[in-house]
Amino acid sequence: MFDPISPTGSTRLAAVIGSPVNHSLSPAILNAAFAATGIDWIYVALEVAPGRGRAAVEAMRTLGIAGLSVTMPHKADAARSIDRPSASVVALGACNCIFWDGEVLAGDNTDGDGFVAAFTAETGRAVTGLRFAVLGAGAAARSIIEALGRSGADAIDVWSRTAVSAAAAAEVSPVASPVSIERVHRSDVVINATPVGMAGSENPHGIPLPADVIREDQIVCDIVYEPRLTPLMVAAHQRGATVLGGVGMLVHQAARQFTHWTGHPAPLDAMKHAVLQGK
Repeated sequence: MFDPISPTGSTRLAAVIGSPVNHSLSPAILNAAFAATGIDWIYVALEVAPGRGRAAVEAMRTLGIAGLSVTMPHKADAARSIDRPSASVVALGACNCIFWDGEVLAGDNTDGDGFVAAFTAETGRAVTGLRFAVLGAGAAARSIIEALGRSGADAIDVWSRTAVSAAAAAEVSPVASPVSIERVHRSDVVINATPVGMAGSENPHGIPLPADVIREDQIVCDIVYEPRLTPLMVAAHQRGATVLGGVGMLVHQAARQFTHWTGHPAPLDAMKHAVLQGK
């Protein structure tokens, strides 16, 4: 089995590029996946200054880097620098995963599909026919909205602090529309894709909507994974709702990247263990 501590001359390199990037859990998750499968790859974090994303993608070509994860602020530059974008990349104008398809660089967004996969795995339900409410209008929210629409969601209500932002985010899916916060009450599933409640954020102890909007028969998902149990999850549980945390999406989006790069199924248990152990 490959030991990620002892790379060899044939070890292939994958990396995450971003700024800042030293907080990323991706090295722990992906190196655990490589070790569990015995694949001779290693994954590192590379700090790339804002404005240098396109140069980093060109370096991937020059150096023969096997795969790249892309985080802020380089997702738009990555989308403009690849040869073959997925439908999601085209719709969002952003790319978070770059991989080789023969001699060309292909790109995808794995966050939204990672959420869909995690939701199905943890609830046993497909998204088809369900009404979702997505709180937030940033990159993660847009990726989730696009993936839900493509996966058969019946309707997607989008709320943000500003109506303009909500309307812009809703444009990525034909079944999405901006709503007021009170309309979240009618959804089957509520998804927090804002930083509210995240450790280290401006509002780590808050929740993104009034608790009395939550129904006991709803599923409430928080894509925040630190802390594991967010203030929203606590409030939703107290209201009788089913709650899901952000670890599942984190692992499943990384799993899609692993498969894009290697062509192998991802070892989900090993990847989740790496997150939960904080390694």
